Amino acid sequence: MARPRHIEPALVANARQVVTSTTDIEQLRAAQAVLLPAIMGATLEQTATILGIGRASVPRLQLRFRQIGSKSGIKPRRWGGRRKALLSLREEEKFLAPWAAQAKNAGLLVLSPIRAALSQRLGRRVAGSVVWRLLARHGWRKVAPDTRHPKSDPAAQEAWKKNSPKCWRPC
Repeated sequence: MARPRHIEPALVANARQVVTSTTDIEQLRAAQAVLLPAIMGATLEQTATILGIGRASVPRLQLRFRQIGSKSGIKPRRWGGRRKALLSLREEEKFLAPWAAQAKNAGLLVLSPIRAALSQRLGRRVAGSVVWRLLARHGWRKVAPDTRHPKSDPAAQEAWKKNSPKCWRPC
């Protein structure tokens, strides 16, 4: 059996006050995550079931309530966002500015020089998919797909069409 969680009486009193006065559902849920184990002796699993959240979210809510408390002016940090961003959005825009001028003049960009420049800027290797996502994030897209394979031979294709058997037989 797990050891019981010790929750300070001051924190419990603060949570009781928040439960009675708050209009924010997140603050209410965080205060309940503190009160249920403190008053009722509920486990994390029981608390999660009562609140309708996952077991791992209960300690997060308790920690958030300890950090924020009843201060309604502070907004908790959300889970979303670009945590592994190589460059900020402004830096990406600055990086793409010379390429945008080149795209307007020539109308065509090749991925490999952009990838090489980004690798040099970051000081490490960068996958092609990173560059594609970077371009997509800024509204760039592949305008025209390739209409034919670069190694195709139209003469050989026509010859095959003329000399191919009319009736296919299974092997």
